[in-house]
Amino acid sequence: MTMHPAVAVLLAYALGSIPAAYIAGRSRGIDLRKHGSGNLGATNVFRVLGAKVGIAVFLFDMAKGALPVLLFPQWTTAPWGLTSPLAMPIACGIAAIAGHVRPVFLKFGKGGKGVATAAGVFLGLAPIPAIIALVTFAAVLLASGYVSLGSLTAATILPIAVYLTSGVSPLLFLSIGLAAFVFWTHRANIGRLRRGEEHRFGRKPAG
Repeated sequence: MTMHPAVAVLLAYALGSIPAAYIAGRSRGIDLRKHGSGNLGATNVFRVLGAKVGIAVFLFDMAKGALPVLLFPQWTTAPWGLTSPLAMPIACGIAAIAGHVRPVFLKFGKGGKGVATAAGVFLGLAPIPAIIALVTFAAVLLASGYVSLGSLTAATILPIAVYLTSGVSPLLFLSIGLAAFVFWTHRANIGRLRRGEEHRFGRKPAG
């Protein structure tokens, strides 16, 4: 089976757009956009619906980043004449992350912040750096209680790990761009961290 690269990218975007957090909330009669942080990510699912559902959403969000990277490029024709074998996987990965952040199934409204889906993308593209970043995330979360701090630290570590394992490559530039994107989507969290107002994991925000 072969398909045009544009079709593969659109399918990756569509897969990334599946709003697992929204679906999980609606299955319990809750619109997560109106509860907790209002974010359609795994962290808010943990906060509002509990760990079991939160883990399921986190794994699904990672899978919808990994699967397009691993599968779709195998089914495409030559990616727009580009010679790099990473061109198509990277394009599909970016599309999946974009779908998670602005899901078509929610009329391009606000989705999640893209961290779990990006982790899945890099698990498919560069497993060792991705695992290093995930371990860093877990360690910072356990030590500080802040999911946002764990995400920001992991995003910082990822380009370093990519450079140490792959040198200067398209993956390095992707990881740097992703780190910048994570910092941008967490800009409100950074402000709360500076003011000492950030919510610790496992505690419901006041109000």
